[in-house]
Amino acid sequence: MPDNLLDTAIAPTAPTAGTRPAEVPEKFWDAERGELRVDALLKSYRELERRLSQRLAPPAPEADDEERRRWREMMGIPDSPEGYEVTPKHELCGPDPEINQRLHEAGFSCAQVQLLYDLAAERLLPLVAEAAQQFEADRQAEKLRAHFGGEERFRRVAAQLKAWGQANLSPGVLDALSTTEEGVLALERMMRGNEPRLERDATPPEALDEGELRRLMRDPRYWRTREPEIVKRVTEGFRKLVGS
Repeated sequence: MPDNLLDTAIAPTAPTAGTRPAEVPEKFWDAERGELRVDALLKSYRELERRLSQRLAPPAPEADDEERRRWREMMGIPDSPEGYEVTPKHELCGPDPEINQRLHEAGFSCAQVQLLYDLAAERLLPLVAEAAQQFEADRQAEKLRAHFGGEERFRRVAAQLKAWGQANLSPGVLDALSTTEEGVLALERMMRGNEPRLERDATPPEALDEGELRRLMRDPRYWRTREPEIVKRVTEGFRKLVGS
């Protein structure tokens, strides 16, 4: 097949043997041999690498203020911790002056500090919330064990309450009541006959929203700080749900 004339026309012309290509600096070309000076090229590369590493390394203790300022500017580090502009992803992970001071001393750039706060919001907050919920659950379980007279008796009563609830309450109501100390005690009263019970297939009044009650029970104001208004809303809401 004949050569493609267009491709041939636009193809770069190979340098003639023994001539220095235009993109090769003269100091890296051996004119006598007509080839690259590899030793000079390597030497230049090593020198460039050394200078770059020196620029990226923190200034020496004896460096003056101007040298330190230039290094901070090159690395994206503000002159003081107050120069960090952090956009928090969560109100609990906003910028902290003491932490910023330590980050500044460690040479963190603005981008690195923002990433640190972002990771705290994305990874640490869920772990803290989970630990807090587990702590509260353990605390309430301990109170129930004390109320029922010990671990073994609480285990027996819990089995009875679960069986009774499955037979007489809707799954959503049983699940919600089983997550708090007040709910378990209310469940016990219903089983003992001290409170009206909600039949399994009964439908709560339209004005009540079981989902909203469950959301309130997950609110830290309910399970952690026990704000009276929130606790009252949850208690009254479930009281209405079971027919009181």
